[in-house]
Amino acid sequence: MLTMISFAKSDIGLTRLNNEDAFVEKPALGFFAVADGVGGAASGELASRIFTEAAVEIFSNVREKSEQETVKLVRETFRMANERILREATVNPRHRGMGCTAELIAFYDLNYVLGHVGDSRTYLYRGGQLRQITKDHSLIQDQIDQGLVTPVEAKGHSLRNVILRAVGVNETLAVDLIKGKSLPGDIFLLCSDGLTDMTDDTSIQNVLSLSLHLDQKGERLVELAESAGGYDNITIVLCEVVS
Repeated sequence: MLTMISFAKSDIGLTRLNNEDAFVEKPALGFFAVADGVGGAASGELASRIFTEAAVEIFSNVREKSEQETVKLVRETFRMANERILREATVNPRHRGMGCTAELIAFYDLNYVLGHVGDSRTYLYRGGQLRQITKDHSLIQDQIDQGLVTPVEAKGHSLRNVILRAVGVNETLAVDLIKGKSLPGDIFLLCSDGLTDMTDDTSIQNVLSLSLHLDQKGERLVELAESAGGYDNITIVLCEVVS
């Protein structure tokens, strides 16, 4: 039986006036999510909340999950959220253009299914090594893939926040689905770009390798982003496989 512990925090950062991020932390139900609103002010905040509310609605009445069922639940969350955000933007023109990036990971037995859209990220820390298991849907990532810029140059690039895919922007949504096995001791990190724009993978790995409780590691990650400027909202979810 899968047992997990978790820690989640969403911080407004040091320069923003509102928090457009949202998260879900449900270890007992075996799923976790992070969403980062786009579209400005209250609209982005609404979009990310719609996504997390959809996740809770979809997963709350499910207990035993197979791979097929888990994939279905993840897909249905993204579909429902996409539909609801588009509908809200149609009913309320002031919300037009809103959307959100989203990470949703769901566990069954010792396996996981991860849904990913946008430039929020999911990492896996295993055996002392950190690995990004999602790929940003962003203009700058496309330029990295084409060899036009290096990852180092991309870090401070003026186009680094231009995303190519978001929930609630188009009627058709392509969701990256990533499947894998988890092991006792694995730590999964779901985060908005408020963390990753302010720090690097080595620094994140160093924090996760510390002999601290999971909540202390989470607080350290938020502090890391704020000490580098905290220019955006910072949201993290840490979930650790205990057994």
